[in-house]
Amino acid sequence: MSDKPMTYGSYLALDELLALQRPKSGGRDHDEMLFIVIHQVYELWFKQILHELDYLTGLFERDDLPRSMHTLKRVLAILKIAVAQVDVLETMTPLEFESFRERLESASGFQSAQFRELEFVLGARRDGVLERFGAGSPERARLEARLVEPSLWDRFLAFLAARGLDVPQDARSRDLAQSVEPSTGVQAVLVDIYRGDPALAELCERLVDLDEGIQEWRYRHVKMVERTIGAKMGTGGSPGVEYLRSTLFRPLFPDLWAVRAEL
Repeated sequence: MSDKPMTYGSYLALDELLALQRPKSGGRDHDEMLFIVIHQVYELWFKQILHELDYLTGLFERDDLPRSMHTLKRVLAILKIAVAQVDVLETMTPLEFESFRERLESASGFQSAQFRELEFVLGARRDGVLERFGAGSPERARLEARLVEPSLWDRFLAFLAARGLDVPQDARSRDLAQSVEPSTGVQAVLVDIYRGDPALAELCERLVDLDEGIQEWRYRHVKMVERTIGAKMGTGGSPGVEYLRSTLFRPLFPDLWAVRAEL
């Protein structure tokens, strides 16, 4: 055990943390530091959101509705910060980004394992994602583990079933490797919740907020990329804006949106 007293810096490992910003330009390109800091902060927030969502699944299993609501409120607050960070990144002009872009070489945001992990946890599961991560790598192993776990939506349906609601069995035994598809049977259960159980209806609304928050982040990210590089190919040969546009307006929890017409 160390004899040194705990300090703010040692508790937060600030010496190590603040040494992790290493611009490839050696500081010659002023805006490279901003680019690094913003994306490192994003990864820290992704880590925290994953931490909270893993906690939330346990709360669903324990039928802890109040704490589930509180945890979703925290995740939503983090998402608001993540969206707001785009404003900071957009202070960098296309020419300022171009000054160091070539130094990124094959690096690309498409390689963010934590964001892919977050998508998997939330139920957005697509073929080909794993191919971006080397076989046997820790990132690939984490994603493979997430891919066979129930998504947050699956955990929510199990939570409802444990409370005695008549959740269709086909919705509860779906192929976990695929994204969630709409279910008329689930929608019937949700309509009953909205009409007769205000507490559970409020939980449903927080899940809608979560879905909308992720969609808002995607939209702001697309527009930031578009105003920075236009229609150019993304770094590392990634497809850039056209691919990012294709991810917009795809709800994570389609049944919660479908029932709006029934209420």
